[in-house]
Amino acid sequence: MTAAGPPSPPTAVRPFTLVDLPGVYRVCLRTGDSGRDATALYRDPDLLAHIYAAPYPAADPGLTFVAHDEEGLLGYVVGTADTYAFEEWLAEHWWPPLRGRYPEALATDPGDGTLDWQRVAHIHQARPVDEPLYERFPAHLHIDILPRGQRTGLGRRLMTTLLTALRGRGVSGVHLGVGSGNPRAHAFYLAVGFTETSRDDWGAVMVMDLTQ
Repeated sequence: MTAAGPPSPPTAVRPFTLVDLPGVYRVCLRTGDSGRDATALYRDPDLLAHIYAAPYPAADPGLTFVAHDEEGLLGYVVGTADTYAFEEWLAEHWWPPLRGRYPEALATDPGDGTLDWQRVAHIHQARPVDEPLYERFPAHLHIDILPRGQRTGLGRRLMTTLLTALRGRGVSGVHLGVGSGNPRAHAFYLAVGFTETSRDDWGAVMVMDLTQ
């Protein structure tokens, strides 16, 4: 009988650095279809992360945390302490160069099943909106972990790290959206302390009070 090797050390969670950015882009794409690999849905593999991952460490690197294993970047959590201020920052600094790179003419369905056109439409249509929700829950986040890192406790550790950072800044609450096609994520958010505040066909908005 072959003796079992030593257990793998726990995957460390640490603050984001610029060397992590390519890995963040890869993880975003490979989890971009309601937690499943979205590679086949995009001609341009960077579009998803241009919207849902990369602007967060660019705007505030202190609220992005990553985890690596021997194969590379395994997962991340990105967040902002003030959603409306973040949307204003996007409007001034982030969307203009992307609108030049991706002309609005590309926001037309090519009929081949790819979704690039939807992301291009988002880039051109996004505007700051000061939602009533932001008064109590001004922060928001996105968390993505590759399948090999799921069900290991890593999601909870990434989430706890970000929530601790938000509390350290005196943020009163945080919200997120979870798609209806991702019930495992919905269950995870409930397990770490979020509650559902609204539901629609696309999914649900969930919140957490950070003052308690």
